[in-house]
Amino acid sequence: MSNRIFNFSAGPAVLPVEVLEQAQNSLLDFNGTGIGIMEHSHRGAAFCGVLDQTIADCRTLGGIPDDYQILFMQGGASSQFFTIPMNFLSAGETADYLVTGSWSKKAVAQAKRFGTPHIACTSEDRNFCYVPQEAEFSSQPKYVHYTSNNTIFGTQFHSEPTVPDQSHLICDASSDIFCRPIDIRKYRMLYAGAQKNLGPSGVTLMIVHNDLVEAGRRDIPEMLQYRTFAENDSCYNTPPTFGIFMMGLVFKWILKQGGLEAIQKRNEEKAGTLYSHLDNGNLFRATADQDSRSLMNVTFVTGDETLDKKFIAEAKEAGFDGLKGHRSVGGMRASIYNAFPAEGINELVKFMQDFEAKNS
Repeated sequence: MSNRIFNFSAGPAVLPVEVLEQAQNSLLDFNGTGIGIMEHSHRGAAFCGVLDQTIADCRTLGGIPDDYQILFMQGGASSQFFTIPMNFLSAGETADYLVTGSWSKKAVAQAKRFGTPHIACTSEDRNFCYVPQEAEFSSQPKYVHYTSNNTIFGTQFHSEPTVPDQSHLICDASSDIFCRPIDIRKYRMLYAGAQKNLGPSGVTLMIVHNDLVEAGRRDIPEMLQYRTFAENDSCYNTPPTFGIFMMGLVFKWILKQGGLEAIQKRNEEKAGTLYSHLDNGNLFRATADQDSRSLMNVTFVTGDETLDKKFIAEAKEAGFDGLKGHRSVGGMRASIYNAFPAEGINELVKFMQDFEAKNS
């Protein structure tokens, strides 16, 4: 694997080499069946076994009890932005949104099609460089929706927001799911596109309480009802079988690392190494407020756009790819999801130190 470089892409993102090697071995012949994993019928015994084991490992990993459904859908988090209000929000009803970045803004825009979204808090006043500490909720929100990690702006909720009684907490956890332990009982729904921390693009993990599944509307197309997926083991139509298989391998890999507690410690150490240099170096600085910094996406700048571009170009040539920041922030972004190796952080810091010595 000597030709692999350090991939800081925000998504689709780095996967564990061990998982990629397992997948490689299954492409031509899965478990001695003589058929590759991507060629197996979604209703055949081979894939059904994969599906059952993936669900079981997800429950073990996240401590997810039996009264929550584990579903596999398509369309990414973006499709959930309209599917959620379509199922649970009607004209004249209100849902509260915590707006901390581009994705939560898009969720609000979709909710306006079905009901009245109320912005309980926002950090747009400072270009989303922080997570608000307080929120002003509406009187009776049907649900409260937030994005736990903001990939573009490098911020992250460090704990779940406290929401009004009788409100359902719904979370878009696409870019930090399973980066640390979760208390799923605090949520009625938690969802994530796989392509950042769980596997390849094309599959969306949904963890939904049974009560919410049943509360959804019945007068919308079947493929937009959560009960359709719950009642058909996510196989009402052909599911993204390879994506589910890969997600299952990632679950096993996380369990092998020691579970979510061990993953959190590892992620804190990786992010801490990079943030420490940003705070103590003489050229680069982090863009997110210290109390809101993400473990998954570290955004930083030099303060000189020309110098930022030079750093990105030289870093890519040196084997550090995907460091260009989103246009909303500029500068650089190092996405260091669960599978990103600690070695890559250490090597990046060395490269930054050398760049500083030559360009300060």
